[in-house]
Amino acid sequence: MNKKPTVPAPSKLNVLRQICNFIPEFLVAKIAHETKVDERARTFSPWSHVAALVYAQLTHSIGLNDVCDALRLQSGPLSSIRGATPPSRNNLSHADKVRPAEMAEKLFWAVFEHLGELSPRFVSGPGRKRFACKFKRLIHLVDSTTIPLIASCMDWAKHRRRKAAAKCHLRLDLQSFLPRFAIVDTARHNDAKRAREVCAGIQAGEIVIFDKAYADFAHLADLCQRLVFWLTRAKVNLRYTVARRYQKGGIGKILRDDLIRLQTPASRKEYPEVMRRIVALVEVDGQEVEMVFLSNNLEWSAQSIV
Repeated sequence: MNKKPTVPAPSKLNVLRQICNFIPEFLVAKIAHETKVDERARTFSPWSHVAALVYAQLTHSIGLNDVCDALRLQSGPLSSIRGATPPSRNNLSHADKVRPAEMAEKLFWAVFEHLGELSPRFVSGPGRKRFACKFKRLIHLVDSTTIPLIASCMDWAKHRRRKAAAKCHLRLDLQSFLPRFAIVDTARHNDAKRAREVCAGIQAGEIVIFDKAYADFAHLADLCQRLVFWLTRAKVNLRYTVARRYQKGGIGKILRDDLIRLQTPASRKEYPEVMRRIVALVEVDGQEVEMVFLSNNLEWSAQSIV
């Protein structure tokens, strides 16, 4: 009787190894030297730190125990990833506390540039063929998410009386689904206060889409002066006057398409130009919901904007 050949059991760190292989071997040591991280590293090397953080993100770990215990159990396969060693709880906690975040930022953009040289489509994005394929311009998505934290450890991030939280403002490239810019701040501030910084790198002719929490009229006027096309949703208490109607009555799912001016003196001082206001039926979770959109693009069809 013929026996089937034995196949070695796959390691649980195969995906981690594949991801780490995309990072050039010299890169972490180079950036660690530039940011002086290597001067503080003794038993826990910068490369082991990077591997542990990638593992934590990959496995959605919720604490130090998850990361350290799992990597210690897999210390053999982990050592085959360029000699990475499992951290102790104290080592990982101390490294996260004292090593500058500048290293992680530089590493991200260096790997981003490296992968862009290997495969230009990685940066330009294969998503162009699947999402918003009719637009040839770069499209940015801006949104924020709140990150719960432990109040006793993160006193700088106090959000409520007994809670702590940070807020991450992210600008995403719709074509490549890769982040272009991010800010981590306290959660107590309104999103509009960070809108200018998040959108500072957007070039003329590009498109930015954000929720109504980022709708600050002075910032919207600044985007217009920079020739950036913006799209957002209107707040319920928006006061305006109709300057021109693009269509009479509803046509399909487009209920209204008007050119408007802001009505209150303060808003009109911040944004004196006209803007587009479109009311449409949008399918959300299988049901059609009426939504109101605002944009500074006066040429596109209402369907394109919606």
